[in-house]
Amino acid sequence: MIVITAPTGNIGRRLLPLLLESAPAHSERLRVIVRDPARLADPVRERVEVVTGSHGDPAVVDRAFDGADAVFWLVPPDASRTPDDAYRRFSVPAARALGVHGVGHVVGVSALGRGTPVAGRAGLVTATLAVDDLFAETGVAYRALANPSFFENLLEEADSIRERGCFTDVLDADRKAPLVAVADIAAVAAGLLLDRSWTGTGSVPVLGPRDLSPNDLARIMTERLGRPVRYERQTFDDLRATLVGHGLDKEFVDGIVDMKRAKDDGLDAGVTRTPETATPTTFEHWVAQTLRPAVLS
Repeated sequence: MIVITAPTGNIGRRLLPLLLESAPAHSERLRVIVRDPARLADPVRERVEVVTGSHGDPAVVDRAFDGADAVFWLVPPDASRTPDDAYRRFSVPAARALGVHGVGHVVGVSALGRGTPVAGRAGLVTATLAVDDLFAETGVAYRALANPSFFENLLEEADSIRERGCFTDVLDADRKAPLVAVADIAAVAAGLLLDRSWTGTGSVPVLGPRDLSPNDLARIMTERLGRPVRYERQTFDDLRATLVGHGLDKEFVDGIVDMKRAKDDGLDAGVTRTPETATPTTFEHWVAQTLRPAVLS
């Protein structure tokens, strides 16, 4: 039995089809925790067990983990709470339920940065790494998917790219860093959940095929979209003011800004890419398949 949290989110909705395709051959059953079962497609609901509710709720995880062998754990961002509340405290009921029900393996969505000089002042990433520590302390076999920023973050810039020909961030324009497609994260997660021969705790970097700077992204988008796209660097103060203006919790906003500052200071540069940590989806392919339709719609 594999339990999947956040099955309708960016990663979960790509993970679930992979597991549905492969689970029968591995004699696995699938169970999902979801707030709104209506967001699952009918063919999916027919093939999985559904536990309705939040996976931050002790009663919900107690029901969901009963009889489970493995769990895919993803904390949904909640900008109305402080980073510690939104990540570590949200995960405490699940950590307790793992031991109660004897769950053997957990795959968690995490971040790059552990062991770097900025890991302790990286805002939301620091909070995410605390969740890894929480699960590791339970004694369960645990793998943290150590991810960089996602290609999909640029979908939030689709309107700006269409209307103004630009996208914004706070990183130095020439700072190269790993980036990854969420589909590749889902594929790595599926492999770990289906082949549970691993033991102990550790991280699995998921680094994409190569490092790219904001200027690299602008060049590739210009080529693939057939229109000029430029990068505009935003100040950290402007970013903070924009997020606070959207009504986000001020401590959560500080967590985002601190994370961005740490990334600009090399948070994601602590792992060397190898054939084992590289993933296949290129930014060029992602722009053509995903961003282009969003910009040109």
